[in-house]
Amino acid sequence: MSEGLNRVMLLGNLGADPELRYGQGAENAVLKLRLATTERYFDRRSNEWKERTDWHRVVLFGKRAEALQKILAKGSTIFVEGRLQTSSYEKDGQKHWSTDVIATNVILAGRGGGAPREQGARSGGMSGDRPSFNSNGPGRGGGGQPPPAGPPGPPDDENFDGGSGTDDDIPF
Repeated sequence: MSEGLNRVMLLGNLGADPELRYGQGAENAVLKLRLATTERYFDRRSNEWKERTDWHRVVLFGKRAEALQKILAKGSTIFVEGRLQTSSYEKDGQKHWSTDVIATNVILAGRGGGAPREQGARSGGMSGDRPSFNSNGPGRGGGGQPPPAGPPGPPDDENFDGGSGTDDDIPF
């Protein structure tokens, strides 16, 4: 196999309010998120449950960045899909490396302890929905549209016509 796979999936809570900045021009929005993921495990040496929290730097660009900045707040639970990108910089003559998650898809998984950044930020058909901000579709901007509806669920018991047979038709 000549190609590699660079894919990350994280589910966690925001540790701070999102930080929105603009590069060259208003269309170059950059949103930086601090995402905490917590793993719970059993330590056999101490015979007790422990938690380990890792912090991740997540970066989004463009219209999705602007839209998510209005919705997300500290404590929000999100699911992020993306790729890892490592960069280096020099500080005090020493080279440092940092790794960011470049998000390609963000799904709002819950509010956690956070609150909307603006009053009514989730209005306009999004209340109760969990919108997906996906950059893989046409236009690559996502636009904050909720994902298309999936297949219909199972029928209601009241309205389900299980056929014209009766219980006597069951072969056992």
